[in-house]
Amino acid sequence: MGMERHALGAEVMRHLGPCLSFLGLPEYARPVEEARAVIVAAPYDGTTTFKAGTREGPRAILWASRELECYEEDTETEPYRHGIATLGELSVTAASPREMVERVRLVGSALFEAGKIPVMLGGEHLLSLGMIQAAAELFQPLTVLHLDAHPDLRESYQETAYSNACVMRHVLGLADLVQVGLRSMTREEHRLIRHRGIPAFFAEEVVRDTETVSRVLDRLGPNVYLSIDLDVLDPSVMPAVGTPEPGGVGWYDLLALLRSVTARRRVVGFDVMELCPIPGMVAPDFLAARLVHKILAYIFLDKK
Repeated sequence: MGMERHALGAEVMRHLGPCLSFLGLPEYARPVEEARAVIVAAPYDGTTTFKAGTREGPRAILWASRELECYEEDTETEPYRHGIATLGELSVTAASPREMVERVRLVGSALFEAGKIPVMLGGEHLLSLGMIQAAAELFQPLTVLHLDAHPDLRESYQETAYSNACVMRHVLGLADLVQVGLRSMTREEHRLIRHRGIPAFFAEEVVRDTETVSRVLDRLGPNVYLSIDLDVLDPSVMPAVGTPEPGGVGWYDLLALLRSVTARRRVVGFDVMELCPIPGMVAPDFLAARLVHKILAYIFLDKK
């Protein structure tokens, strides 16, 4: 922890708890200063409204990651060799969702300014806003590529604008927004998408139209923050989410999109959110951990 304190400062470190490392890598193997990517676990689901439990997601991903092979066969690389560090869990306050977003922003800003690629594990999707705020402070122009079954564009939900159902509404004032995998929304959200001209690609397009990936790429700027709600995947592949929707994208559809994006744009950071572990079912946890590992492999590919 001494190296982390030196790298990020006392103000950031006071919001972090004990560390369970990604891939089971020993903390001393790659300190924050030497790592290219830094894992941030955010065990919070204070505004969840349907199925609670995403607070358990980060720990489940980290535990599952210990069983991953460190080699990715499609890239023929071992991502850990580029440096992957894991911070302690983000400390949680039940008092204010807005304060949780601010804590994430604080950590994200320190990582971005140190030249790191933050990787946040959730936890509810609202916290992505803090990382996006931090990215927008440093990277302009910034595009947020939002992969989700839901647009999360409500102005407020249950009498608050700081809800996982509203997170991307806040993003509209910070960065360009491109949404992929949609298949459930309110009438008002659909109207907003049309009125604002938000590039929105429905899950059916991703699965059935081979040109969708190219169309998505055309709408992305040079700097991309990638925000993934795991319910973008079909529930037959990923049942362990708080709000599952039928008809999502498949594993290989998702990987094809992610590999194309990382090859052609600079991904400055990303998050994998909304894992809601199911007791006795480890496959979804393992999928989420493998997805993080895959994205890191793609980002690091051919980059020294």
